Amino acid sequence: MRLRPLVVLLALFATACGGSTDSGADTPSSASGDSAGVVTVDTRFGPVQVEGTPKRVVALGWSDAEAALALGVQPVGVSDWMAFGGKGVGPWAESLYTETPQILGTMELDYEAVAALQPDLILNTRSDNDQAKHDKLSQIAPTIGAPKDVVTYGTTWQQQIEMVGKALGKDAEAKKITEDLNAKFAANKKFDGKSAVVGSYFDGKFGAYVSGDARVDFLKAIGFTPKAEVESLATGTFFVDVSAEQLNLFDADFTVIFPIGADTAPIKQHPVLSGIPSAKDGRMLVMEDKTLVSAFSSGSTLGVAHALDKAVPQFQEILKVG
Repeated sequence: MRLRPLVVLLALFATACGGSTDSGADTPSSASGDSAGVVTVDTRFGPVQVEGTPKRVVALGWSDAEAALALGVQPVGVSDWMAFGGKGVGPWAESLYTETPQILGTMELDYEAVAALQPDLILNTRSDNDQAKHDKLSQIAPTIGAPKDVVTYGTTWQQQIEMVGKALGKDAEAKKITEDLNAKFAANKKFDGKSAVVGSYFDGKFGAYVSGDARVDFLKAIGFTPKAEVESLATGTFFVDVSAEQLNLFDADFTVIFPIGADTAPIKQHPVLSGIPSAKDGRMLVMEDKTLVSAFSSGSTLGVAHALDKAVPQFQEILKVG
């Protein structure tokens, strides 16, 4: 399956991921330290050593900037994957910046611009897993790539915060963030036994996310079960195209769908999609709040926490779950 470039840019995440990962069920990437002030973070590209406490951090991976901000570190340069503008992070995280970072490229990266920021650490934990790109970045500064055995843009929020925390010398803070967010998921686990499908509409086409994507893993962590027929279409990626003839695949106990780069009218007015049982029965949520769509898709600890607060009440209202 060939992913369209903008779908890759705007589709978590994810979360998206190296297979399904429920909240609290991850085996985080391993890392170790020594008494000389050097930590070693294991990545898919091999072990990466980080000396001392990084002061100038460049965050290139999907939501890496938000992971650093959650740990109290302000990156000097960020890749704005979700086109937030401004400081390159979601509105739930902007206030954690006191100075505006330099916005860098995403798919097309300007290595000279990265080098000009004189980083002592580069974060690229949720990315395209490209070896050549990693090698170029590593010539500039120690670069923390994705953990082993994850698909493109597949690092989970648990793996990301653990790796970033280790690289920044903030293991305890990262562990506390993980524990708190796991507890928040547990408190919102209200949908056991219900099936779910999450999808998007882009450029006149529909697609669905599968386990390993941040949105699907979010739903799993609050009790939903991904629809088996959609899961069976996965081919080592987090997203599958759904043709007009397959739109019945979106039918489940609960359906979540949102537009990318468009309004919701084509979704709401689609003659086939509006006729599936979950749509006719009022069990389909078409997400219209762009901030909520971004938080739901972010795969960052800060964005996910925001989505739990704002999305779960909507899910409960639609499904009449207390």
